[in-house]
Amino acid sequence: MRRGIAATALVASLALTATACGGDSDSGDSADGPVTITWWDTSNATNEAPTYQALVKEFEAANKDVKVKYVNVPFDQAQNKFDTAAGSKGAPDVLRSEVGWTPAFAKKGFFLPLDGTEALKDQAKFKSNLIEQATYEDKVYGVPFVTDTLALVYNKELFEKAGVEAPKTWDDLKKAAATVKDKTGVDGYWGSTQAYYAQSFLYGEGTDTVDADAKKITVKSPEAKKAYGTWLDLFDGKGLKKADTTADAYAHIQDAFVNGKVAAIIQGPWEITNFYKGSAFKDKNNLGIATVPAGSAGTAGAPTGGHNLSVYAGSDAAKQKAALKFVNFMSSAKAQETIALKNSTLPTRDDAYTDKVKADPGIAGYQTVLEAAQPRPALPEYSSLWGPLDDELLQIAGGKDSLDKGLNDAEIAIAKLVPDFSK
Repeated sequence: MRRGIAATALVASLALTATACGGDSDSGDSADGPVTITWWDTSNATNEAPTYQALVKEFEAANKDVKVKYVNVPFDQAQNKFDTAAGSKGAPDVLRSEVGWTPAFAKKGFFLPLDGTEALKDQAKFKSNLIEQATYEDKVYGVPFVTDTLALVYNKELFEKAGVEAPKTWDDLKKAAATVKDKTGVDGYWGSTQAYYAQSFLYGEGTDTVDADAKKITVKSPEAKKAYGTWLDLFDGKGLKKADTTADAYAHIQDAFVNGKVAAIIQGPWEITNFYKGSAFKDKNNLGIATVPAGSAGTAGAPTGGHNLSVYAGSDAAKQKAALKFVNFMSSAKAQETIALKNSTLPTRDDAYTDKVKADPGIAGYQTVLEAAQPRPALPEYSSLWGPLDDELLQIAGGKDSLDKGLNDAEIAIAKLVPDFSK
């Protein structure tokens, strides 16, 4: 039987009653010895984890009273693994939680509210939209650790040869793609069929898949139909690549861009290091980064991704106190600067964008588009809504379903995920 963890606010005394075992941390800490906490890091084990492991050692050297058991958990397994562990036993004291997981785990009572704790004492330093995204029912359950959003990334050399600038609207992008094809022989734009990448089209029409406040499914609204119609139109025309509906579509799009076979795509900063590995961006300054184009509503927006550091509500008071200290260290300006320099990820606080960090044109470029990043609503089911849309948009882009049928089927599937929402 699942055991829920009461998400009790941590006040000055830190006198919390644990309702479950304190993670998979060692339980044999002596009264006079250091407290051992466990951190589940969900970053890439090869490219990113070494940076975090080095920071753990730095933290331990400065805090002799705390030991950190570092565990790298594959990202695609972490959500289910933590859900299972937190409902029984063996959950870590700290989790690197994808922003979409945070409200869902907070709703279940698995995360500790961080308001007024050491972990969040620098709250004013963090970007407000990221704090908003870590909030559920007016309490903050995660400290923003790394962030990301989507941007239009483009090959400056190809754009210059074609005499075009970064497009401001989707219509401008379609025209620019045709000009690039005429002037260079290279395709101008290659779009994705994935729902996350189509999200910007919705924002450009002032809508979303659901209206969380009104508890209404809006994926079939007139605005959404217009948005997805624009998205679909960008798979057909001069300089526009037809939709890739294969399982390897993501890799195909990425490879074409980094090797100069397509001039522009929509992509996130998690690919910065891979951009530089391609033949087109041996000169890093050839990478152009612009805000995603705007829709007919005149606004441009992109989804906000990234990760928070969250503390397990079921750990005992001593482990929670140590965990809060650890989270504060790992999310500090100094630590975030180190992470950005080593991993080319985006900091979540403005004072971490130092001159050294902004010397990377990829990071500097993505920093300029963060203002268009839209926080996800505090709806625990929100991230799961992209699943049905991934299936339906693939069918639509591949010509197997009409836009109307695909969106109707998506609405039916989404209704099962949020059964209390109206259509």
